[in-house]
Amino acid sequence: MESTSWSFSLQAKTKPLKVSLEQARRIAVRAQLLDGSAGEVLDTVRRLGFLQMDPIAAVARPQHLVLWSRLGVFDVTELDRLLWVERKLFEWDAFIWPMESLPLIRALMRRNRRAGKFSYQRRGHDFLTENAAFRRCVMRALERDGPLLGRELEDPLQSNRRDHRWWGSRRVGLLLDILQARGHVAVVGRRGGHRLWDIAERWYPETETVPLAEAERALEEQRFRALGVRLVRGEWQAHPEVGDSVIPERVTLLSPFDRLVHDRARAEALFNFRYRLEMYVPKEKREYGYYVLPMLVGDCLVGRAEPRFDRKTGTLELLGAWGDTERLDEALADLRAFVGASRA
Repeated sequence: MESTSWSFSLQAKTKPLKVSLEQARRIAVRAQLLDGSAGEVLDTVRRLGFLQMDPIAAVARPQHLVLWSRLGVFDVTELDRLLWVERKLFEWDAFIWPMESLPLIRALMRRNRRAGKFSYQRRGHDFLTENAAFRRCVMRALERDGPLLGRELEDPLQSNRRDHRWWGSRRVGLLLDILQARGHVAVVGRRGGHRLWDIAERWYPETETVPLAEAERALEEQRFRALGVRLVRGEWQAHPEVGDSVIPERVTLLSPFDRLVHDRARAEALFNFRYRLEMYVPKEKREYGYYVLPMLVGDCLVGRAEPRFDRKTGTLELLGAWGDTERLDEALADLRAFVGASRA
């Protein structure tokens, strides 16, 4: 595969601007392309920086729902094409990244190869040390027969070992996750929703080598630009490249993993909107519901709703709604068209 050049310049740290709360709201919504300015899938991912992935899909996969909130109804196969055919995006560590970010991510991969100061890094290092022969076996199988599903990779000790206190019984999946984090293997496709694995050097293009400190600064700069604003010692600071003009009164629902609300404290400070994902909260203790979506109108989070898509019946159900739901039907109609629901 042809090499990919690193397109991010290592400039001095961006000098933020002090703004009011009202300006900060508009800037945050505009920076996240929730103002109706998003045009197509690839450009949207590039401008957001990444898409978070998660297996829970009460309505749609989070990466699809985040794109729908910005693009409206779009062809989800476009994302697969960009990932697995054109390779303009790549999957790493449960996120989808633009290929231009690969040199920066490779710096993180090299960092992950050290034992590190965090417990998860030490556990990964210990796992690889204790399972060196198993690692060699898996790497040889991928080199010889890859791409392969995780279940197609044999664990020679599966039948005669006890579960480990840290990683339990999922040795193959854990090994692949650790090797992916370190840049030795890569997700190269999906089969039936499951990840296809191969040797990383056969999948990733050649790139420049970026020092870790510079990569971390560049990634932080990208995050600041994508979020638009941050709260520092009680003052809102804005990225100077994002405008604060009036946001159109556009309505949409947001994934629980949407970066506008992902930092719950920031979202509460910006929008006076307290939001928590309650799917791990016992049903009797939930304030709202299992998988509730915030509703954005213009630059205000005005309410929340719990839609659920029943794939067997093709029905998009509304299990509950709270707050100002005056425009909820409009948002649900667009969501229904997106997921292909045949009945209300």
